[in-house]
Amino acid sequence: QVQLVESGGGLAQPGGSLRLSCSASENIFFFNDMGWYRRAPGKERELVALINVGGVTNYGDSVKGRFTISRDGAKKTIYLQMNYLKSEDTAVYYCRARVLSRETWGQGILVTISS
Repeated sequence: QVQLVESGGGLAQPGGSLRLSCSASENIFFFNDMGWYRRAPGKERELVALINVGGVTNYGDSVKGRFTISRDGAKKTIYLQMNYLKSEDTAVYYCRARVLSRETWGQGILVTISS
């Protein structure tokens, strides 16, 4: 069974940066796509960033130009570089991997943006 483990969350100040990592138990090129979602307090889960097996990326409107998704196949890891952080980026961030209609989710990691 595929396992995803997120790391790198925590507290950052507005305008600062954080990098999240998601390590997979499988070769990440096995998945059709991998990505990050988030759920802020009182809000629905939303797409943050996706990267497909071909390397094509897609971002949620609220993070375009500030966040970058990348991957390292040798480390079986995807990353989310978050720059110019805002208070509204505060959320639990989830890593997700998809093979056709089958999704696997990480346990989630808290990111708090506050001065």
